[in-house]
Amino acid sequence: MSETSFLNPFKAIKYLFEKPKTLRYPFELKEPALRYRGFHLNDWDKCTGCGNCADICPNEAIEMVKIPELESKPEEGIKDERPKLDYGRCCFCGLCVDICPPGSLSLTRDYFHIHFDTDTFKFIPKDEKLDKETFVPAEKYSVLKASLSLRKRDYQGFSPELKYALFEPERVEMPQVSPEKRKLSFIEQVIGYNKDEAKQEAGRCLECKLCEEACPAHLKISEYIDAIYRDEPKESLEKIYEDNPIPSICGRICMKHCEDACSLRIRGDALAIRWLKRYAADQIKNFKEELEIHPGEPTGKKVGIIGAGPSGLSLAYFLRLQGHKVVVYDELPGGGGAIRTGPPTYRLPLEAIDKDVNYIESLGVEFKFNTKVGGDIEFEKLLNDYDAVFIGIGTTIGFSTRVKNSEKCILALDFLKDNKIGEQRKVGKEVIVIGGGNVAMDVARETIRLQHIQYPDEKVITKTVSLEDWDELPATEEEVEEAKEEDVQFNPAWGPKEVVLDENGNIKGLLCKKVKSVFDEKGRFAPTFYEDKTKFLQGDMIIEAIGQRADFSFLPDELSDKLEFTERKKVKVDENGMTSIPKVFAGGDIVNINLDAVTAIADAKIAAQGIDKYLKK
Repeated sequence: MSETSFLNPFKAIKYLFEKPKTLRYPFELKEPALRYRGFHLNDWDKCTGCGNCADICPNEAIEMVKIPELESKPEEGIKDERPKLDYGRCCFCGLCVDICPPGSLSLTRDYFHIHFDTDTFKFIPKDEKLDKETFVPAEKYSVLKASLSLRKRDYQGFSPELKYALFEPERVEMPQVSPEKRKLSFIEQVIGYNKDEAKQEAGRCLECKLCEEACPAHLKISEYIDAIYRDEPKESLEKIYEDNPIPSICGRICMKHCEDACSLRIRGDALAIRWLKRYAADQIKNFKEELEIHPGEPTGKKVGIIGAGPSGLSLAYFLRLQGHKVVVYDELPGGGGAIRTGPPTYRLPLEAIDKDVNYIESLGVEFKFNTKVGGDIEFEKLLNDYDAVFIGIGTTIGFSTRVKNSEKCILALDFLKDNKIGEQRKVGKEVIVIGGGNVAMDVARETIRLQHIQYPDEKVITKTVSLEDWDELPATEEEVEEAKEEDVQFNPAWGPKEVVLDENGNIKGLLCKKVKSVFDEKGRFAPTFYEDKTKFLQGDMIIEAIGQRADFSFLPDELSDKLEFTERKKVKVDENGMTSIPKVFAGGDIVNINLDAVTAIADAKIAAQGIDKYLKK
């Protein structure tokens, strides 16, 4: 070993004149890394209360708590809950940030909190916008006072980034026939997922159940989607049938309120809930042979249902499971009601409708088609023969604009009905559709197809005219976009003034006037116009699709006078679905304002419970 020099200790003297490396904490602080994981922030304006952060937390450091001052909005996918953190448990892993669908959660570079009271380690995070007193600028911040009640403003650390998120923001695109091909025929437009595509899309579900609260019928969406992910389509369909007995229909035309509430929609695409329902229904070829659903023990009670639409079909199913005898009357040759005659076959083939109807019939429901109540059988007889009666007739009479020469126009419901279950209509080469709703889109897109079939290789035009401007169109965005893809021409914010005829009395076109406003100050429909601003649309055929109403002519006068209506001209029912006429219940489009199949199912669930309670009493 070498000998140690006696001068070595004196070498340390040089460090007396160098700046020390040690931080003089707390008077000197080391700045944390830019993506440091400290205390949480939560932007309450973005947060939906979905609870995914609480579900993923490995230490159970997060719980969802109700906030009294917040309003729950199920239809928008917003809960009145916010996450509460327990920093006695938190390990600052950041999983809650990466799973947060709206990206409301983030972590700051703050990490100082010293207190003898352990309860202070539990708090509900907010951000600078809501908690201005807690967050102070850097010049007022002192580490000697730093805590969860005194934090540095604008001190962002670990933030949500979509490319690192623990969910897939983009949905698996549904295979569809291209616009160029689909407008040439009535082939079903949506092809449907295969098994791999369905499993991949189902795997995107976060199981936060915001969709289930938004669904009018409150389907167990997360459960049936989980079954699809596990490749159990039968289990999935049986779970659907607990709340929805027309899955083949709803899997094609549901208005998908659930998807409007999906937490994934905020920074990506909503889960394709409707298409996954269709996948489950399409995988089971014969419902009767494969599903293990059975009617209840006979009760000896009989219920008559008027109308085989979504509400009537659903009620018949639910009542059969309760053991009641059910007979459904409908003037059409098959089940489905308005959806049998309305949505064109490229959206809803008759085979899909019959698949649902036939299964309900196989459970013991008796259908009397081609039977008009008020014509072939009187309403009073139903009241006498049955222990309860349900009215689910829908809205079947179309409105007319009643402008000059409007008698030359065709009503949309008649047009759609003839083309789907009757004799196909002959259309013009230049057709005008009056209306901006989904029915108007059905008519316009069906007309385009008929034109290409009837006038191959000739120039054809279909155009719409609507009171509503682009931002007010009542039709869904999906319907509008698909109509555009198929070359439907739009004329928003114009109203019909006169149907113009030529010297032979044939339609020459439509004279329109510019719309000033559609609704009044109270939001009521009260259109006003600029009478001096007009536009002429050339056309040889005009179809009116401006709304419809119900036909109650089957009711005798003494009962019709007893039927009460709401301010919105809907049949008034109580919490059990019963009308103002004793033992008469109602649901569907004559009761609700949504005018869709899934809300009709919700009405049927209420009526089924109400009727069962009424019959037992």
